[in-house]
Amino acid sequence: MDVLPIHRAILSVTDKSGLVEFAQFLSSKGVELVSTGGTQKTLEAAGLAVTAVSAVTGFPEILGGRVKTLHPSIHGGILASKDKAEHMATLQEKGILPFDLVCVNLYDFAGAVERKLDLEQAVEEIDIGGPCMLRAAAKNFHSILVLPSPQWYQAAMDEMRQDGTVGLPFRQAMASRAFEATSRYDALITSYLRP
Repeated sequence: MDVLPIHRAILSVTDKSGLVEFAQFLSSKGVELVSTGGTQKTLEAAGLAVTAVSAVTGFPEILGGRVKTLHPSIHGGILASKDKAEHMATLQEKGILPFDLVCVNLYDFAGAVERKLDLEQAVEEIDIGGPCMLRAAAKNFHSILVLPSPQWYQAAMDEMRQDGTVGLPFRQAMASRAFEATSRYDALITSYLRP
C-alpha cells in the first residue's frame, strides 16, 4: 500500500519528550490512541482519550509489567498486511482491529548500566514487549508506520499534516530506524551480560 491513512495508534514510550504534543496532533486527526501504563497516565493527564492495552487484550498487565503487549490482539493488529484479504478476514473473524502506527521507545537499559544497578535490577530494565512491537511494525512497514524515537515525531506530523496519511518511502525509512534501534539495544545488552 503506497499511501497509509492513520486511524489507530499504539503508544508505549519510556522517553516521553514530545509525547503529549504528538498525541494531541494524532487526536486532532481523529486517530484512536491505545497505550500502556505510564504512557497512558501521561496522555490522560493531558486530557486525551486513551484506550488501555488491557481493554484491547481483555487481560491485565502481569508479572510487574513484564507482560502487557505480548498478545494476539496487539501483535495481530500490528502484523496484519492490509493488502492481504485473508489477513484482514482473520482480524475480523477474531475481533482484532488493525493498527496503523506503532510509537515505541525502549526501557532505558543504558541508564541502568550507568547507574551501576546490580545484575538483577539491571535485567528488569531489559525491554521485551517494546522490541517485539518495533520489530513487528518494522517488518510490516507496507501496512504500518513505526516511530522508534521522539526525534521522528515532527517528520511524521509533517507527513500527516495535509490528509492524515503517510507514504511508503517514509514508512520504509522508519522501519530501518526501528531495526537500527533494536540492534543497538541488543548490542548494549549483549556487551553488559558477557562475562
